[in-house]
Amino acid sequence: METLNPSTMPLSIMEMVSRSSTMAKAVLVLLLIFSIVSWAIILTKFIAYRKAKKEDQNFLRVFAQSSSLVNIYNFSKQLKYSPVARVFMTGYSELYRYNADSSETREAGMAQEVALTERDLKGIGLALTKAINHEIERLAHRLDFLATTGSTTPFIGLFGTVWGIMHSFRMIGVKGSASIGGVAPGIAEALIATAAGLFAAIPAVVFYNYLNAKIRGFTARMDDFSQDFQFMTEKDFLRKPVDY
Repeated sequence: METLNPSTMPLSIMEMVSRSSTMAKAVLVLLLIFSIVSWAIILTKFIAYRKAKKEDQNFLRVFAQSSSLVNIYNFSKQLKYSPVARVFMTGYSELYRYNADSSETREAGMAQEVALTERDLKGIGLALTKAINHEIERLAHRLDFLATTGSTTPFIGLFGTVWGIMHSFRMIGVKGSASIGGVAPGIAEALIATAAGLFAAIPAVVFYNYLNAKIRGFTARMDDFSQDFQFMTEKDFLRKPVDY
């Protein structure tokens, strides 16, 4: 049986990395940092979005079933992740601010005799729009890092590859040998940087698009709720013109 000489066996990836130049190692470490941070953001956002969607569903169910805005407001304060609940809390606070200075009105659950003007309704609509924009910004926080990772890490890996190939050709010049056996290990070491760059970039791009699609879903729910809240406010609290 033919025995393999350890000196002629192909190098493993870890062995090639350990034998690579200092610059190549620095590139790989940088790509590893990008990858770790990206996956931390992905997992954190995935868990937060799942909780937010579940709390949105619970809030909308309570909002549809309850006739007391005070009870809905108290329930909303228990929801930590729901964007729709925070939009409602903003609208409720504006509605209460425009309508009441006394505690009796709030305890009455925004009674029908409280009336708004068209100007008040416009102010509530603007407050809801600002609340939605704030929630979108909060949901999208740190996603720009995934976009940065997806667009830059392939080029960082390419830089490492180019540097490794330059290092290989320099060694060829020093040794005076251009055989495949002498060039192949250095080229393989260089290509690891390209593979590492793609390994960091591909998940970042995929999940950046996936998480942005989730944000669009949250935005649609908030917009729909904002329209419903403004319609309810206009229907129940708009000051009716007096007929003489």
